[in-house]
Amino acid sequence: MTEIVGERFARALADKDAVGLKALLRSDVDFRAMTPGKFWEATDVDIVVDETMLGTWFDADRRITDVLAVETDRVGSLDRVGYRFNVKRPDGEFIIEQQAYFETDGEKISWLRIMCTGFLPLR
Repeated sequence: MTEIVGERFARALADKDAVGLKALLRSDVDFRAMTPGKFWEATDVDIVVDETMLGTWFDADRRITDVLAVETDRVGSLDRVGYRFNVKRPDGEFIIEQQAYFETDGEKISWLRIMCTGFLPLR
């Protein structure tokens, strides 16, 4: 079940599907993430999805052109999903990878930690 949740999360993010992401996250999700330039924290699903993920990381100028990989697994008591995307921005084409560790309350993600590579130029 949790492998399905992880895969659905990665696919919804790749599709920039705010409704789908919010359906997977609890309204009070415990969220933290680290990108190359910033630490992110929130406990409100609207802030996590609308402001952080789709409003900043993958805003309208950043088009995900290809899903290169989605891998799910368990690490001890945590579930993990890793995903890699090709992204086109006004300044070029990039690859990005994120590793997400999460816990669910059965069907929804209640605790989420994400580590991001940042946007790496395709050469």
